[in-house]
Amino acid sequence: MDFTYDDEQDALRDAVRGLLGKAYSDFEQRRQTCKADPGFSEQVWSQMAEMGLLGLPFSEEDGGVGAGPVEIAIVCQEIGRVIAPEPYLHAVVLAGGLVQACGTPDQRQDVLGALASGERLLAFAHDEPGSRWAPTASAVTAAQDGADPDSGGWTLTGTKEPVVQGARADQLVVSAALPDGGTGLFLVDAEAAERTGYPTYDGGRAAQVTFDGTPATPLGEPGRDLAGSIATVLDIARIMAANTAVGAMETALRTTCGYLTSRKQFGVTLNTFQALTFRAADMYVSLELATSVVSWATMVLQTGDPARVRDAAARAGLQASRAGRHVGQEAIQLHGGIGMTAEYSVGSYTAVLTALDHLLGDGDHHLADLAATVAGHGAIDPLAVG
Repeated sequence: MDFTYDDEQDALRDAVRGLLGKAYSDFEQRRQTCKADPGFSEQVWSQMAEMGLLGLPFSEEDGGVGAGPVEIAIVCQEIGRVIAPEPYLHAVVLAGGLVQACGTPDQRQDVLGALASGERLLAFAHDEPGSRWAPTASAVTAAQDGADPDSGGWTLTGTKEPVVQGARADQLVVSAALPDGGTGLFLVDAEAAERTGYPTYDGGRAAQVTFDGTPATPLGEPGRDLAGSIATVLDIARIMAANTAVGAMETALRTTCGYLTSRKQFGVTLNTFQALTFRAADMYVSLELATSVVSWATMVLQTGDPARVRDAAARAGLQASRAGRHVGQEAIQLHGGIGMTAEYSVGSYTAVLTALDHLLGDGDHHLADLAATVAGHGAIDPLAVG
């Protein structure tokens, strides 16, 4: 496999790095942006739209660019490098990806066109209190309008939490249990739901969203079970979240190495102490292994095979989970007391890595998925191999 970028991909990486680097090269600027609602820069979001980044995954017919998974991964890695708070993963990859996968042609053109231009922010309302990263819904139920069943109207009832950027979103993509079984997807005007927003520990924003007979429009064919499509888009988002984690780990390692080569103790720089250098080397090994697995998983997305994508997402998610915890915790430890302060960057990088780990399934979740497939592999008799 060739993991190198072509000229166009290099140009995309440089353009995104230039935009986000200018906005968040100073970590204090990121802290100040996260302090005020909505927790990200509307100006940077608009600039990303002008650059075509918000429409990157979508077809040209739907108002997008029609780029592939490698290009999306490049954007996610650059977001991770500066832990930009813009909700690209949630609004574009997750919510937008579901509209692309399940929506009618008219819905795709309307919703994705508005998302790509920056006119409309989407949020995926799927997680439920007590749920564990399942592609199904149970706490929110869908019902056809009892007043006029023939009208095709639908309503939703129940609660979703946490919904990332749910308080700021203009439109919600909501998963709900269908009357005849299965899980459907619905488009809901965000203002029609009751939303309670709050800050999250990584500097972002989430919300509790409550539906009480809230009008909703089925995404795609009404009454169709879309759990399989939800599972596949969640797997795609897991791989892109792992790409974001790779970008964050690269910066955390570079910052730590810079600290070890500049901070002095007992008259010498910290990298003079062999034990600390070995720990930094172990961080590098974790990052390189995660980068290789995540790059491979990104290329698997091009096959379009849901079974292969699910396997790749579990492997990439597991490796990114283990590496993210190792790199994040070691970055704080090797910085000492300053690493624990809110004003210094490595603590925030570790918080973002932790949030990414728990967003769509942590390492234990992915390990359980992989372990469940072990029996499907053939056994090899080592004595028979000659």
